[in-house]
Amino acid sequence: MPRGTLEVILISAKDLKDSDFFGKMDPYVILTYRAQKHRSSVAKGAGSKPRWNESFLFTVSDSVSELNLRLMDQDLLTSDDFLGDAKINLEPVFAVGSIPETSYNVVKDQKYCGEIKVALTFNPERGSGLGYGDE
Repeated sequence: MPRGTLEVILISAKDLKDSDFFGKMDPYVILTYRAQKHRSSVAKGAGSKPRWNESFLFTVSDSVSELNLRLMDQDLLTSDDFLGDAKINLEPVFAVGSIPETSYNVVKDQKYCGEIKVALTFNPERGSGLGYGDE
């Protein structure tokens, strides 16, 4: 059971389906791991190719191995639009420690609707009982 800190670097997205009729979209991302939730800044006027370059930390303390990225478009007069989400399996990063910039498909209603690029780093807790005599 992995224990430690997961760092998620939210880099960019591309090919997002534009949900605005006037002007460009203002995308942001809600990152969720278990009950922990972070929200990126809004990429004002970035349209279908936003860039964030932001880092988020999550505490890992059980065997949940999926990170959910929910892409939204901020609207001023109406509720924000759901653009799609990406689910990232965290088992590989738990196993090797870090995964460089990788693109993941953004899906809405079971259809591809863009890509989101993130980098992942897992820093295991010392003495986490992984069986390597570190207790």
